[in-house]
Amino acid sequence: MRFSPFTAILLAGFIAGTIDIGAACLINNRDPIFICQAIASGALGRASFHGGLASAGLGLVLQWAMSIVIATVYIVSAQMLPMLRRAWPGFGLLYGVGIYFVMNLIVVPLSRAGGKGYHFVPVKFAEDMVAMLVFGTIVAWFARGTTPDANR
Repeated sequence: MRFSPFTAILLAGFIAGTIDIGAACLINNRDPIFICQAIASGALGRASFHGGLASAGLGLVLQWAMSIVIATVYIVSAQMLPMLRRAWPGFGLLYGVGIYFVMNLIVVPLSRAGGKGYHFVPVKFAEDMVAMLVFGTIVAWFARGTTPDANR
């Protein structure tokens, strides 16, 4: 299946982002409303957990927006570096590792979520890493099916 880079970015972002919410529900044994409120807490702080469906909706939009940005970085890079499309499984897994560390060491600490820094817990690390490996692989799968930019 072939996609324009724009279509691949949107599909990868929405699909990987939605699956990531599901993974977070399973990993944390929480419902999607709570997970989306937790995402919104990055912008709203602890008040997010008292915002009901409005803050959950904001969390969903933020999740999709971040996922689209993450997909954009890989898919635009894959337009410039065809090896990212050809060897997509390995590079997708590698990208997932990068996503994990950027989110946990940069994005979350800079948010208003109220975390006290990164704490390594082996089981939590493994669960979250698997989720990000899946995320990166989904993005890379969509990138592999992109058509070269006609303007090049």
